[in-house]
Amino acid sequence: MKFCSHCGSTVSLQVPPGDHLARHVCASCGSIHYQNPRIITGCIPEWGTKILICRRAIEPRHGYWTLPAGFMENGETVEAGAAREAQEEALAEVEIGSLISVVNVLHSQQVHMLFRAKLKNLDFGVGPESLEVKLIEPAEIPWPDLAFGSVRFTLERFLADRAAGEEKLHFHTIM
Repeated sequence: MKFCSHCGSTVSLQVPPGDHLARHVCASCGSIHYQNPRIITGCIPEWGTKILICRRAIEPRHGYWTLPAGFMENGETVEAGAAREAQEEALAEVEIGSLISVVNVLHSQQVHMLFRAKLKNLDFGVGPESLEVKLIEPAEIPWPDLAFGSVRFTLERFLADRAAGEEKLHFHTIM
């Protein structure tokens, strides 16, 4: 950040009084500009024993497989965001279930929150951020071609929980 979003003056990186971390501070108006992690929300849509996955049409990781997920919007809950992302990426209507994972992705300054979900019907398709969308059995998961570590972690825990008849909440950190 180079300029203040409040007055347009230049900012400098410094530790404000009473704080312990360096922040962008405006020398003219004194505004402190905090940069906090962004929330990614998504889900694992199920239909029977199958799960819905999407092949990315955008960067990062264009062409790799993922779960429907994306940035949470202001004014929505994480559950509503997960359902919206399923609609946007896979044209799928889902019923959001329990939270399965919270993954701190430190290098991206993100927190990924993924839910279990049920497809309401089989009317799904390719959204503008996807190259391909398909329902697959767990044995068909393209493990080497998954886009993100958070997706791998979540799918592994999802399958283990499903095999054990449990719905646990799992935490993980990716540096």
